[in-house]
Amino acid sequence: MKAVLRHILTATALVLFATGMAVLVGLSREERRQLTCTGLQVRVTDPFVFVTEDDVKGYLNRYYGPYIGQRLDSVRLFSIENILNRQSAVLRSEAWTDLEGILHVDISQREPVMRIQNGERGFYIDGRGSIFPLQKSYTSLVPVVDGAVPFSIPDGYKGDAPDELSRQWVSDMLSLVGYMKKSRVWDANISQISVLDGGDLMLVPREGRERFIIGGCDCLDEKFERISDYYKFVKPSAEEGLYKTVNVKYHGQIICRKQ
Repeated sequence: MKAVLRHILTATALVLFATGMAVLVGLSREERRQLTCTGLQVRVTDPFVFVTEDDVKGYLNRYYGPYIGQRLDSVRLFSIENILNRQSAVLRSEAWTDLEGILHVDISQREPVMRIQNGERGFYIDGRGSIFPLQKSYTSLVPVVDGAVPFSIPDGYKGDAPDELSRQWVSDMLSLVGYMKKSRVWDANISQISVLDGGDLMLVPREGRERFIIGGCDCLDEKFERISDYYKFVKPSAEEGLYKTVNVKYHGQIICRKQ
């Protein structure tokens, strides 16, 4: 008898809970039918700011249309996210509304790891190898790659490098930049990477007049070890500014060329 009564009480409690939740959901839906969008709140989740609240307002005004005053249950959140995700510096967006009528947008941005400067044209590349344009609102302090970059893209381009060879080149450059970033010494001291006409890479340090030719992105441990040897054993015995280039691309060799 007690067991039956316990089951009845449990079932009754579950029914009451379900009924209460249904009422709350119903009230929420009814409230959303009556509420309109009253404002926009943008939160950028990264420490750097390529995308501002004004940028988001501009994107929505241009591609979505009026949203202030629109009924909350009519705000097309999926469309808003698609619009924002198409913008060059946006990696991912999330949009939702609350019962105070505020449209919330969270923005995750693409984080550049290098900047390619090909003549007057420039663009960023993130850690995934994706290309996106330079931004007017913010400049990221990342290694600059210039010179004979082996491919070009149109202004405003966003996406992967255009062909297999250029994608492989980007992958190689990411390995080089990643290698330097793991080392406090090279990350702090190498400010620029120049691509020579034959395809060799030349590292430009922040201090000193020497330029280090490393060839390709293979055998980086050995090549950077030879650069270290230059600083330890060659540079101390040479007058300042004596050497123009230091070639370390050949196994076991440090070839210095005078100014």
